[in-house]
Amino acid sequence: MSRSRTRTGALAAGLAALAVLAVFDGPSAGAVRVRAEAATAARAPAPQRPLPAAEFNVRDYGAKGDGSTNDTPAIQRAVNAANSAGGGTVRLPGGGSTYESKNTLHMKSDVTLQVDKGATLSGNGADDYDPPEPNEWDDYQDYGHSHFHNAMIHGDRLSNIAFVGEGVIDGDGALITGNPESGEADKIISLTRCKGLRLGDGLTLREGGHFAALVNGCDDVVSDRLTIDTAMDRDGWNVINTTDVTVTGAHLDANDDALAFKSDYALGAKLPNGRVRVSDSYLSAGCCNALMFGSETCGDFTDYRFERIRIEGSDKSGLGMVSMDGSRISDVHYKDITMTGVRSPIMQKIGNRKRCGNNPGVGSISDITYTNVKATGSTPSFSPTLWGESGQSRIKDVTFTNVDLTVPGGNGTMSTDVPSNKSTDYNPKSIGTRPGYGWYIRRADDVTFIDSEVRFASDDGRPAVVANDSTGIRFSTFTAQRGSASPADLVFQQTRGYCVRDSANTGGGVLRVGQSGSSEDCG
Repeated sequence: MSRSRTRTGALAAGLAALAVLAVFDGPSAGAVRVRAEAATAARAPAPQRPLPAAEFNVRDYGAKGDGSTNDTPAIQRAVNAANSAGGGTVRLPGGGSTYESKNTLHMKSDVTLQVDKGATLSGNGADDYDPPEPNEWDDYQDYGHSHFHNAMIHGDRLSNIAFVGEGVIDGDGALITGNPESGEADKIISLTRCKGLRLGDGLTLREGGHFAALVNGCDDVVSDRLTIDTAMDRDGWNVINTTDVTVTGAHLDANDDALAFKSDYALGAKLPNGRVRVSDSYLSAGCCNALMFGSETCGDFTDYRFERIRIEGSDKSGLGMVSMDGSRISDVHYKDITMTGVRSPIMQKIGNRKRCGNNPGVGSISDITYTNVKATGSTPSFSPTLWGESGQSRIKDVTFTNVDLTVPGGNGTMSTDVPSNKSTDYNPKSIGTRPGYGWYIRRADDVTFIDSEVRFASDDGRPAVVANDSTGIRFSTFTAQRGSASPADLVFQQTRGYCVRDSANTGGGVLRVGQSGSSEDCG
């Protein structure tokens, strides 16, 4: 490094120290600031943390940005310098520069990695990434969830970190979508047990292998204007065992799950999840789920708000929610959601896979609302479904208000018997063809439909709704399209306290109700 660059580095370090003294008052003030911002994130959309004052240009540390030189060592030196100085922004300048990353970059606390517009941090198939670490709990989740070191960028137990800029971090075909061999990576960003993360501000993650971003055991996560393009790979962003999350303006195109909230046992404990806000975002999932809870569901989930979200395409669930491993999911609310081309627009299921440590029981789903939701489905078999288990694991307190669904239809008349179910499988296909074209409800209590509607694209011989072994299933100003050969519009089987008020078919006629072992209660 030249003498002038040495002086520049020293000056930057000095400025960083002064900035730290100016911003923080006392050794614990950083933690106080993080806690305060976490509280703010629960109330307001996308609060922004100021960038650290000191800048560390990676070219001053030897990075070439020529698309062939391995720039990881130079970028690592800049990250280390920023951390040693008390914090700073590590900047990758643009101008069409490509910074090859042939090794794992180890993120440090109080560092912002800024990829400028016109800059790309690119993966490389040199098989020189960190090997996966041993994990004594890897039997409880898939391989990709169990190992974190084998990534383009890894960090553990960090605080106050950020990945921002209008540039691109690109796996560039080097990341693995299956189980990687030693030296191979399967993630772009892999973070565990972090406190205070900002991700976005125009940043794009592309070709992420198994995961473009995976965070586990973190708290205080803020994301605004993040773009993920893993439509040819697998998952977009997995948010696991994480609390205090605010996501705004995301654009996530994935092949597997686009945005998934999960809770696994990879960190050797059953951990909490919640206080999450996601708004004004676009999601697409090729083979799988667009906006998903699970399937890894060890710890409990509570306090989630999803608003103004557009979903285009998913071959499993548009809005999916499963409790497979003992978690209790509650206080989740969807509002102003539009979906097109989703195979199963809305899916709730409780299963008994129990893939979690400490002998988990069977979980539950309760206090869920859907308001102003419009969707078109793409297969007649996977009707919107609520499927609970027995005992304390039934689905409870679900309300649909102004939820309008158009499903494909096209089935003939079929038996209304309970379809087959594989209780250890979370996929919509784990339940056989539903006997209702619009909604199938089983082992659910206090489910209410208000000002809602279900139609089909092609004539269907099934009832619009079938409810089985449930209580308190209520319809108010509900509209259902009538199939020419359907035996009834609404069918209640062993359902106590159903009620149908002010409801009609699309032609204005009274809905036909079939009931077996059920009782009406509109009192």
